[in-house]
Amino acid sequence: MRNVRAMQTILKNREAAKAKAFDLLKILQSEITHELSSPCFQNYRAGSPGDFTVEWDTPNSNDVVLRKKCDTGEDVAVSALLGPPDYARDGTYPRGVLMKVCIKKPGLSSLLHFKCEVTNAGHSGPEFNIHSADYLRSTSSTGPKNYKAPLFSELDSDLQDAFRDYLHTKGIGESLMNFLLVHMHKKEENQYVNWLQKLQGMLSQGD
Repeated sequence: MRNVRAMQTILKNREAAKAKAFDLLKILQSEITHELSSPCFQNYRAGSPGDFTVEWDTPNSNDVVLRKKCDTGEDVAVSALLGPPDYARDGTYPRGVLMKVCIKKPGLSSLLHFKCEVTNAGHSGPEFNIHSADYLRSTSSTGPKNYKAPLFSELDSDLQDAFRDYLHTKGIGESLMNFLLVHMHKKEENQYVNWLQKLQGMLSQGD
């Protein structure tokens, strides 16, 4: 008798688990249908990254890497990924794009390193902010650590403007910023749908 009751309990629990899995599948399908029928960013045109070439951008990666060589021989590399969402932001895009810009002069192993962010605070175009500017020695150097630069916001305002103008001459302009805002949001949107579809496929197996 106990074995019969135990078996009934097991079967009942299995049916309950199947019902919950079925409910989850229905919600997943509803979310996938919504995302595919009402995409937020897929109809936006990313435009051109300017003089930069996309060097790294895989479907599963969170970041992209772009590179260019200036007429002066300098190498400029930009890595970018989305920052955390800020739904209180009054703009088209809920996330900013976090950027690292590295500039290397020919013949030197050291480089200039900038941490920046591009946001869309309104409808007047991208807003560009520099969080830090630093000088990095060669990774093979065994000497003492470099002086750590102050926060960018603590620098003299004229020096801040000069850094922004310098980056602009290296191609960090509105065309690149618009490209990154659109491309990174479209990339994240595609990855979210792909994640939902993988979950759906896994849960559907064996049903």
